[in-house]
Amino acid sequence: MMIVPCPWCGPRNVSEFRFAGETRVRPDPDTATPEQWRRYLYVHSNPAGWTRESWYHGAGCRRYFSVERHTTSHEIRTVGADQ
Repeated sequence: MMIVPCPWCGPRNVSEFRFAGETRVRPDPDTATPEQWRRYLYVHSNPAGWTRESWYHGAGCRRYFSVERHTTSHEIRTVGADQ
């Protein structure tokens, strides 16, 4: 069982959350090319190690937040509230 520490609700079982993807910078809609949009939407790095991710607490506060998580051990280092 994996425990995810929600910034508002505290530690909860991972089944209460939805993984929303790795945190990346969104291209500028006014200047981005179709290729930049394709890369943003479909190409993911999927590293073995520390990564920054977005999570959604659907069964609790219904807020998004960011998590720094090790992808092989599932250790969580930092949690931050997304604005």
